[in-house]
Amino acid sequence: MSLQDFLKSKVDDHEHAVLKDKSTVITRAHFWKIHHDSKKEDINLKLGRYKKIKQGAIEKEIPEIEDPKSELTLDHEEFLSLIRFLSEKYEPFKLGLKKYISLNESFSEEGVEALRAIFQNEDRAKVLSLVMKNNLLPADLISGIAFVNKKRAIREFENMLSANPVEPVWQGWFKKNDWVLGSDFVKILGEREIDTENITDYLMQAYDGFLDIVEIKRPSSDLKFWAEAKDHNNYYPSTELIKAITQASNYIHEVELEANSDKFIQRVGARAIKPRCVLIYGRSNDWNDEHKKAYRIFNRSYHNLTVLTYDHVLNRARKILE
Repeated sequence: MSLQDFLKSKVDDHEHAVLKDKSTVITRAHFWKIHHDSKKEDINLKLGRYKKIKQGAIEKEIPEIEDPKSELTLDHEEFLSLIRFLSEKYEPFKLGLKKYISLNESFSEEGVEALRAIFQNEDRAKVLSLVMKNNLLPADLISGIAFVNKKRAIREFENMLSANPVEPVWQGWFKKNDWVLGSDFVKILGEREIDTENITDYLMQAYDGFLDIVEIKRPSSDLKFWAEAKDHNNYYPSTELIKAITQASNYIHEVELEANSDKFIQRVGARAIKPRCVLIYGRSNDWNDEHKKAYRIFNRSYHNLTVLTYDHVLNRARKILE
């Protein structure tokens, strides 16, 4: 039975939809119930892509391709299998997950909220350690949720680069997603003040247990990375970037002055020995090869300071997920 003949027939309980309608081709989906004497009901699905042809004043539809025919009918079992496949596989596939655990309906709303609480807890490292130690959740599930959260964070970062929010919004994002800063850092410390006059964006505990600094500057179009003109055919940092570097260098100096202060160590929670600073400043999405070479030379001239652009951070985050 052709689709048009089927539409003209008196089959009860059927639904159809146009999936795509172009000037010469239309794609349709149609499903219907088949009632049995045993009271059992089967549902079939028909998919087809059809050419629109005119015969005088009448418009007809015929399969776009006859061999193999661009029309497929799935019986009840095949239709249910397709539904399961789409419901279970589509979202993980779209997110790029290779391994994951599906949560079925038996997984309660309270369980979902518990998982959410784990990954929103400020001291999530301890919470995750407790969960793993007591085998409260499968490791694959925890890894899968962490992956999805990081994927979502990257999309949020990309949207923020377009929206250009104020600096406190960026500070909040980095505080929630300190993993993008790389494996050099273990965590953001709760204290930001070096002293009453110097307050950093973040004091960090490095992987070796000592204190480092992270300073960010909002990626505004007003804050250029490079000066407008070259000097002796070389790119050199803008005045705004030099000011940011000077501020970061001053923070390093002030931390070094507190290196032997027991009160400072107790208040901050980490000792300071030869602290380094990461300065996140500006964009590099439109750099050419000369810019990249100049950046490499410029960045290697500092022994205790690293300057990253927001695009460097974004690329690092993507690499971490890979």
